[in-house]
Amino acid sequence: MTQDRTDTVRVLIADDEYLVREGARSVLSSVPGIEVLGVAGDPAELHVAIAATPPDVVVLDIRMPPTYQTEGIDAAQVIRVTHPEIGIVILSQYADPEYALELLRDGSKGLAYLLKERLGEPTKLAEAIREVARGGSVLDPKVVDGLIEAQHRRSRSRLHGLTPREGEVLEMMATGRTNAAIGDALFLSERAVEKHINSIFRKLGLSEELDINHRVAAVLFFLQRNMGMAD
Repeated sequence: MTQDRTDTVRVLIADDEYLVREGARSVLSSVPGIEVLGVAGDPAELHVAIAATPPDVVVLDIRMPPTYQTEGIDAAQVIRVTHPEIGIVILSQYADPEYALELLRDGSKGLAYLLKERLGEPTKLAEAIREVARGGSVLDPKVVDGLIEAQHRRSRSRLHGLTPREGEVLEMMATGRTNAAIGDALFLSERAVEKHINSIFRKLGLSEELDINHRVAAVLFFLQRNMGMAD
């Protein structure tokens, strides 16, 4: 939904811990332009509250009753279907990239993932609430760091699946050599080089696009590995 910065943003808070949800209520109630409609201790209470008085934004935890696993993310996904106009702020103590990826799997519009330490920074929390109310998205810097590191781990894992010969071919691709030049250097036929390159693309999970795009992507994997080793 479109939300002007001067409008009052109506918020519902859901967290199973009394001190956290009341702390969030206290923090947000002190911010001009934000109205806390109420609080809930679990997803069931939250859905009842939304049905009674739909808010502009919901602030909720990830782990809540009954299983304390991903109830908050599950609730967020239901809300996105039933009330797509409602912004959602996940407020969690876990900077887990897998949680963030699950939350954002269908898009980032109107979503934020922040750490609970932001309760001590009312201005930043309020900015995130206003941003998702406008349809924007916000990720905590620590969550972003976790996502980047997870991507690095996946990239390194894929590279470890290459054979020594494929690693040599990839390294020469990174120098900009053609298939013929790679073959000359490694005493391989051009056809053999093509087979190695196709195997590299397959193991790195690269889509079937123009050859130049394949090479660029493969080189990026190679450089990323070397930078990770240097670190």
